[in-house]
Amino acid sequence: MTKFTPIESEFATSEDAAAHDAWFRAKVEKALSSTTPGIPHDQVMADMQAIIERARKR
Repeated sequence: MTKFTPIESEFATSEDAAAHDAWFRAKVEKALSSTTPGIPHDQVMADMQAIIERARKR
């Protein structure tokens, strides 16, 4: 994974960075305003543990 200093960007232009920022903010807003039930933390952790165990077996 590439690490960038505060003055570097992974985007080619400031317009690309602004477009990504707008897209990301819209996704977060949509998630925050969603009325669908969330997934309990314990279920998420169990699902992730199952993924890790499957990967270890490979």
